[in-house]
Amino acid sequence: MQVNLHEDERIDQLYSKGIQIIQSKDVFSFSLDAVLLADFVRTTQHRTKQIVDMCAGNGAVGLFLSEKTAAHITMIEIQTRLADMAQRSVELNDLAQQISVVNDDLKNADQYIPKDSVDVVACNPPYFVNYKTSEKNPNRYLAIARHEITTNLNEIVSSAAGLLKMNAKLFMVYRPDRLTDLIVALRSHRLEPKRLQFVRPRIKEDANMVLVEAIKDGKSNGLKVNRDIITYDGDDYTDEVKKMLYGTNR
Repeated sequence: MQVNLHEDERIDQLYSKGIQIIQSKDVFSFSLDAVLLADFVRTTQHRTKQIVDMCAGNGAVGLFLSEKTAAHITMIEIQTRLADMAQRSVELNDLAQQISVVNDDLKNADQYIPKDSVDVVACNPPYFVNYKTSEKNPNRYLAIARHEITTNLNEIVSSAAGLLKMNAKLFMVYRPDRLTDLIVALRSHRLEPKRLQFVRPRIKEDANMVLVEAIKDGKSNGLKVNRDIITYDGDDYTDEVKKMLYGTNR
């Protein structure tokens, strides 16, 4: 299907998924963290019926998930321009029957999706606390995507917990330096961390991302830490990351 593009927009493709996505260097482009999160999410073929992609941006995570599940996916994005990009990408990929886009604040999520009805929530949230002294990107779109300007960690986790069924799962990608904040927030909203996976740029470098799976009303303890994902082998992507991006180790 053809869609209209703004002058600053382009269409990129995630070859491993066969998904095309509208991007903009001036507004928003997905990063590797979205690909890693979509790969990290676990779904069950017959039991996963409803998925919510919070802080959806231009829809990358939800679009990538569409190829691994038949579940209905609802994307929630507060920025109108980004939500519009996501909606047009849904149409571009002929996924309107599977994916809905909601342009609203996460705090209003239960106006669109019944509480305690969702099987999986995925979220690639703003990573940085919005301190008065924080140096923010002058681009408002990018500043909101990266800093807690329109929402914060506690609101995100609270909204996710409200939507999830008992024993349903939240999947997030986050920064290791805020992992303590995340775990505290999860437990305070009845979400028990069950799986962690750190992402390191290179084998001898510190982690710069962490992937987290939590279960609503899950039993305490039993946390599993998966082996690290290494992003680069020298200046080239590792075979594992190439497979996520291209579907092969090319």
